[in-house]
Amino acid sequence: MFFLVSDAFTLDQQVCFALYRASRATTAVYRPHLDRLGLTYPQYLVMLALWERDGRGVQDLCDALDLDTGTLSPLLKRLETAGLIERRRQSTDERRVVVHLTGAGTDMRSGAQDIPECIARASGLDIPELLALRDTLHTMTAALRTTSTHTTGSAR
Repeated sequence: MFFLVSDAFTLDQQVCFALYRASRATTAVYRPHLDRLGLTYPQYLVMLALWERDGRGVQDLCDALDLDTGTLSPLLKRLETAGLIERRRQSTDERRVVVHLTGAGTDMRSGAQDIPECIARASGLDIPELLALRDTLHTMTAALRTTSTHTTGSAR
């Protein structure tokens, strides 16, 4: 990798550290918005996935959120306890669990409508810059997964 500074091992030169700091700062901006909804950031991501498409299987949610079932299951349990989702075994295959929004879960979406705009405003970037950043991050993630798959033999 090519670096323009004499010491490539300074924190400010590390892409991973820039991503880490941006992620922490972004999550901190989300916190007050999610607190008013009674959600954590990971729970919000689950809700986004279900608002996008209700009635998703657990494995589908794991794939969409890039989580394993051991991480997703406690999130689903807390959301179910809060009355926002319900998990149902599929009648045709008892091994499959499908996650559905409850009325309260569906209604919560209207209370979350302003969050993306608030986060976008707080970012200091205009919409084209945010879209370009998102696309760059998707490209980077795909490339890193390809590299990871080739070097370790698995995508996770």
